Amino acid sequence: MKSNVKKNQENFQQLVDEEPTVLVTGGAGFIGSNLISKLLKKNHEVICMDNLYSSNKNNIYEFLDHKNFEFLRHDVTKPFNIEVDQIYNLACPASPIYYQKDPVYTIKTSFYGALNVLDNAKRTKVRVLQASTSEIYGSPKIHPQKENYWGNVNPIGNRSCYDEGKRAAETLFFDYYREYNTNIAIARIFNTYGPKMAPNDGRVITNFILQALQDKPISIFGEGNQTRSFCFIDDLTEGIIKLMEGDIVGPVNLGNPEEITIKNLAKKIIKLTNSNSRLEFYPLPKNDPLKRKPDISLAKNQLNWIPNISLQKGLIKTIDYFKNIL
Repeated sequence: MKSNVKKNQENFQQLVDEEPTVLVTGGAGFIGSNLISKLLKKNHEVICMDNLYSSNKNNIYEFLDHKNFEFLRHDVTKPFNIEVDQIYNLACPASPIYYQKDPVYTIKTSFYGALNVLDNAKRTKVRVLQASTSEIYGSPKIHPQKENYWGNVNPIGNRSCYDEGKRAAETLFFDYYREYNTNIAIARIFNTYGPKMAPNDGRVITNFILQALQDKPISIFGEGNQTRSFCFIDDLTEGIIKLMEGDIVGPVNLGNPEEITIKNLAKKIIKLTNSNSRLEFYPLPKNDPLKRKPDISLAKNQLNWIPNISLQKGLIKTIDYFKNIL
């Protein structure tokens, strides 16, 4: 009888080990919903927490009847108490249109959201991953950006609510790590694109594709010589999961080091969409970085991760997505 009880306990423990329960805050957002899709395919049980402030429930509609999925409508700035095995903290407006709409709420989400997530992780003794951003480097004076670069950030600009909010969240994560030995990981996410991006998020790839598909002028700010590096969402979510399932703290840059000028990006999208759009130039916004490119040596060496999907292939998939939702 004892052997049967022991065997049942071992089977139950094996089941728990194989199917961790994961909390994804901001799970109805672009990155969150794509991450949840991968976690469900790995047979994880997933709790999606979101207040739908800047996200869309349509992003998680396909999961609502999944036996391993649960949606919890909750604002991460309010405390919560949930028993899980892992926490991914993705909750924060990420596009300039949304995070500048209510800058006080944006910085509250970054700081109080991180605080509440960390308190829950500390209490339950689980690993927690912070989705940080390349914006913590500001307008960098070092190129490409390595994790040991402290950045060049304007603390009082119109983008500061997001930039400094994410920097404060990183500080809080490391304070919990040092003071309470909380099991943390920090991913610094560079420009990412792909299906489930919001059409009205104001991001450059979204704008260019929608304008091109409708043969509207392509809006370029400045002369278009500023550069960005774009990572396809499938590559990014793979990197995030590898970081969570590893044992390094970070911060770790996750992005695609393939650099392109904004002008050339526009021309590429016009070609891929067979568009009649022309380029239209506007003044460059304040504090808009002129260069942005990750050094991903740490991710390569510690996580065995590199992005595999080319910009061309990723853009084709993203264009097809927007064709369907137009």
